[in-house]
Amino acid sequence: MTALSRRGVLKSLPLAAGAVVAAGAAGPPAAARQATDPVFPEPETRSSSPGTGRLKTELTVRFTELDVPGVGRVSTRTYEGSVPGPTLRVHPGDSLEITQINALPANGDAAHQDMNVPHHFNSFNLHTHGMHVDPTGDADNVFRVFEPGGAQRSSIRVPADHPAGTYWYHPHHHGSTATQLLGGMAGVLVVDGDVDAVPEIAAAREVVVCISELKVSGGRVPDLTSEGVYDGIASTFLVNGAKDPVLTIAPGEIQRWRVVNAGGLTAHFLSLAGQEMHQIACDGVTFTKPVATTGVTLPMGGRVDLLVRGGEPGTYKLTGGGPSQHLLTLVVTGAARTMSLPARLPGPPTELPEPTRTRTLTFRSYENVFSGAFPNAYRILGDGETPPAAPQGGRSDVAWGRYSSGFVNQRVRLGEVEEWTVVNDSHAHSHHPFHLHTNHFLVTAVDNRRLETPVWHDTVAVPPNGSVTFRLRAEDFTGRSLLHCHQVQHGDEGMMQIVEYVK
Repeated sequence: MTALSRRGVLKSLPLAAGAVVAAGAAGPPAAARQATDPVFPEPETRSSSPGTGRLKTELTVRFTELDVPGVGRVSTRTYEGSVPGPTLRVHPGDSLEITQINALPANGDAAHQDMNVPHHFNSFNLHTHGMHVDPTGDADNVFRVFEPGGAQRSSIRVPADHPAGTYWYHPHHHGSTATQLLGGMAGVLVVDGDVDAVPEIAAAREVVVCISELKVSGGRVPDLTSEGVYDGIASTFLVNGAKDPVLTIAPGEIQRWRVVNAGGLTAHFLSLAGQEMHQIACDGVTFTKPVATTGVTLPMGGRVDLLVRGGEPGTYKLTGGGPSQHLLTLVVTGAARTMSLPARLPGPPTELPEPTRTRTLTFRSYENVFSGAFPNAYRILGDGETPPAAPQGGRSDVAWGRYSSGFVNQRVRLGEVEEWTVVNDSHAHSHHPFHLHTNHFLVTAVDNRRLETPVWHDTVAVPPNGSVTFRLRAEDFTGRSLLHCHQVQHGDEGMMQIVEYVK
């Protein structure tokens, strides 16, 4: 295999994905967030109480009417009446205790015989994306169901050695994830820790940049009731709930941006022409030193931490999803400042021992194989346990590579180092970001070309007609979890598998 620079890999990964989003009804109007406000909009922050080691909070999910400048009034499901929801901040060793109130109306859709057809859009649960926490019980358990009219409690213990970094939370009920997430049901989750004490990092202004993706039609984001629901509807991209908001920076000032792709359909190649950018973390895991970059690809569900230095005075655009898509406006103004970059960062080693087991998974999109409202089939094929026999006269979803809630596809032993190759053999427009719950993995190669420096991920873009190779050492937690495509429509339609972590 030939060596491939990390920057080259980032630029080579896919820039966009398919199409999906959410629904609406009525609710109390939310305050407008003007794109020209002198103060950059940031989500409400809820932090663990000093000395208690606990963040105890409530999240109410309801239909809300949002006034979005440049878009108009939009009816959609929200956390706490805003897009995104509140930013939650904890420390290693804390407990995160969330009471989730489902104030949505009863589900009106009929029972579905096929679980891989989107359904029950007013049921949800909670996934703390990227967090290395217990996937069972009332913690990060995506097999729970929070029905309308009720309240459910999640209690998540953050390990004392949990990496400090940028994570996020969103619903993960199979069948309604795409509809809810792409209506804006998401929020940033920050674990404060060692990297924040680095003097140059502590001196930088911290900015949360949460990118949401909505498809607005007739003042609402429709439910995913058929493949063609979103055809012809352009995506609306918001940053912290605003369209192209304005952020200011002084010449020479360094800001620390926590960037989250909380959309479900489009990957973003983040570019900020005329400004200096250094990446310091990927998917919540800190690097060992800053890496200069002119652009970073952020798949759906992915996160990056960037140090941005203000350049010459003027107005600049952060673009993503294509050079014409403006996410935010950066105005460089004011008195020049002198700030430094850190020379070293407290990131983990970028290596794992030689693997003792290998696996290969293939992400594949089929078109027009099934009749009905959802003719497309999204599947994961390859290694796994022996599929159950198909019922007489029928077929086994597992044998066909579609998700089955009663079947464990992959059993992974704690402490054992494995090497996985994830292949995307779909057509050129089918982008499949691979996401693994509970454990990070170390990407070592893309399209069989080795990275000069491997990178820790929990979500990575698998290029069309390409592959990604990584090493995995699962640790600490046993129980059932998931791997899936984070083009969330694909996941809801069956491109997902159950992983069981065992001792």
